[in-house]
Amino acid sequence: MGGAVSAGEDNDELIDNLKEAQYIRTELVEQAFRAIDRADYYLEEFKDSAYKDLAWKHGNIHLSAPCIYSEVMEALDLQPGLSFLNLGSGTGYLSSMVGLILGPFGVNHGVELHSDVIEYAKQKLDFFIKTSDSFDKFEFCEPSFVIGNCLEISPDCTQYDRVYCGAGVQKEHEDYMKSLLKVGGILVMPLEEKLTKITRTGPSAWETKKIIAVSFAPLIQPNHTDSGKSRLVHL
Repeated sequence: MGGAVSAGEDNDELIDNLKEAQYIRTELVEQAFRAIDRADYYLEEFKDSAYKDLAWKHGNIHLSAPCIYSEVMEALDLQPGLSFLNLGSGTGYLSSMVGLILGPFGVNHGVELHSDVIEYAKQKLDFFIKTSDSFDKFEFCEPSFVIGNCLEISPDCTQYDRVYCGAGVQKEHEDYMKSLLKVGGILVMPLEEKLTKITRTGPSAWETKKIIAVSFAPLIQPNHTDSGKSRLVHL
C-alpha cells in the first residue's frame, strides 16, 4: 500500500512531498512528522527504502506507507491532553508522533501481539528520547506498550478519546472497536478494505466516513489458552 508520492532523499523531503500531495494538511501533524525520522524505525540494512511512500515488513516488524500514516494522523484530529489507544502498535513510530501532540497531560497506550516487536518499539523509543534534537522541543506523552491481543481488552478498561487499529477489522468486530471509544471520540481503522473514520456522537450514535481504499493484513483472532479462558489485556 502506498506509492502515492515520489520518494524523498531525506525525512524532510518525504514530508514536503506528503504536504504537496495533500496527505499532510495541518501544522500539528506536519510538526510531528518532521520531528521523527522514519528511517530510525528501519533496520540498518533496509534504511535505503525509508523515504519511499511504501509499506515495509520484516518478520513481525511492520510499517505502513507514509501516506497512510498521514491520513490516519489527520483523521484522528489530535489535540493536547487526549487519551490515545493504538491497537497493533508495532514499531511505535505512530505512537511516538501522536505523543508529540498529546503533550504531558495525555494518555498514550499501545497493544501489540508480538513480544519481539514490543522490544523493538521500546529500543526505538529509547533511541528517540536519548538522541533526537526535536525531543527537547516538545512536551512528550511517552507511549507505553502492553503485550496481548487487542480483541481481548478487559471490559473494565477505561474508554479513550482516540483509537487507531493498524490491522484489517472484520465487520463482526466493528462494535467491539466502537465500545473502546468515549462519546465525542474518534476511531480510525481499516474496515472492509477502506480506511474508516468513526466519530461517536452520542451513547449510541455514530458518524462514519470512508477515507481511502487500503489493504491491511486482518486482525489475528484470539488463541484461547488450554483452559478455554482468554488472556485479558489490562491497560
